[in-house]
Amino acid sequence: MIAVILALLIVPLAAAIACAALPAKLAPVITPVSGVACFGLVLALIPAAGHRDLNYLSYLRVDALSEIFLLATGFLYGAVTVYSVGYLKHHDLDQDQYHRDRYARRFYAGLNLFGWAMLAAPIMGSLALLWIAVEITTIVSALLVAIEDTDGAAEAAWKYVLIASAGLGLALLATVFAYFAGSQLLGEHYNLAISPLIEVSHNLPHTPVRLAFMLAVLGYGTKVGFFPVHTWLPDAHSEAPTPVSALLSGALLATSFYAILRYYQVASGTLGSAFPRDTLLAFGVASLLLAALYVFDQRDIKRLLAYSSVEHMGILAIGVSFGAPVALAGVLLHVLAHAAAKGNAFMGAGVFTVKFGTKQIAALRGGLDVLPWSGPLFLIAVFALSAMPPSGLFRSEFQIVYGGLSSGHYAAAAVLVAGVTVVFFGLTASATRMLFTPAPAPRALTRGEPSAWMVVPMVAGVAVLLVLGLHPPGELTGLIARAVTQLGATR
Repeated sequence: MIAVILALLIVPLAAAIACAALPAKLAPVITPVSGVACFGLVLALIPAAGHRDLNYLSYLRVDALSEIFLLATGFLYGAVTVYSVGYLKHHDLDQDQYHRDRYARRFYAGLNLFGWAMLAAPIMGSLALLWIAVEITTIVSALLVAIEDTDGAAEAAWKYVLIASAGLGLALLATVFAYFAGSQLLGEHYNLAISPLIEVSHNLPHTPVRLAFMLAVLGYGTKVGFFPVHTWLPDAHSEAPTPVSALLSGALLATSFYAILRYYQVASGTLGSAFPRDTLLAFGVASLLLAALYVFDQRDIKRLLAYSSVEHMGILAIGVSFGAPVALAGVLLHVLAHAAAKGNAFMGAGVFTVKFGTKQIAALRGGLDVLPWSGPLFLIAVFALSAMPPSGLFRSEFQIVYGGLSSGHYAAAAVLVAGVTVVFFGLTASATRMLFTPAPAPRALTRGEPSAWMVVPMVAGVAVLLVLGLHPPGELTGLIARAVTQLGATR
């Protein structure tokens, strides 16, 4: 398995270098090959990660928990690289060939580098290397947000860099406190490896662990999009190219949440479950309520989906706070289903933007008539994000709510159901106007899809949502069960 893990670290990085160095016409070939290959490599790790931890030199580590997040990122990276081929064919058609090639080279190189950093983060075997990987995702994604070279994109990227950098400064301080706590038992030469820290967590000093966890939730929570450190997220998602928005929402937020879960494992072992769960519950409820309030007031389709991401990150935090095995299993399934659904929603929004030439919801009309494939697929994605059966998100949210009720968290479970219901009305109201309201006669458009490359990944996303909702594969179920055990579920 070491060869597979090394390939995961080498393939997207090599693709990024190749796209930057080779002629631009090769980038649309190299990038999808890299994305699909990486997803295949992640799938190949499932049998081993479902039965044992894969540790190498204490620098690389894949266990069941990290494999769940690798699956989410790997699938979305593969889907987005295919989608990007069609997306870039319609980008800035007014520019000359030189500028289009220059943009394509930068875009594809950045996209592959972004995918590499997000795949590397769950593989890192120490908290220090994990912090470095998440920091790299910030640098690369900020450049991708600004790649359109508009005033709005530059402002969104600058805001993102300022807030995320402040957050990662707190996360670095969390890493320092974690080192201090670990060095009390493991010695001054302790290298912040995750496995030994978890093994001795029951004997760690309480104060530095408590500080490390709080700083990690605040620091990495900036990248997750927790309230009140979420303010960069709607702007960045709105201004970034659509493939980048899909990766930001479906993969980057989850990768940052993975970092919080590693600190959660240590804090639960040292402090008991009450403190870390109460902390996550507070951030989760606040984020869910914020999304419920703001989802009705959005005029930009990508900003609307960005607030939906805040909602779903809040759901993950609330689910972990419940602590019941079924709730934690729902959280991990939610990570996978949200990647597929949110990726589909952003890719569908990108098709609308290309077809209609605008992101404004008021101008997007008659989608089902104009887009025979993308229109229904976008509607399915919206229904999935609203937890409609038989999608994977319905299954995961049902498990989370059931876990909350079975563990006695009745008020939190009620707030979760109410918040999800409110967001459902907000999402479906906008989707209904976009899809079913007839387009004005002057805006009548030719029926048809901009590109088949933009449709195929959405079909794959719907297939994943149905599989996760109706009958998850046995290997995946076993992987989730082992990850739940690693998170220390209690009844």
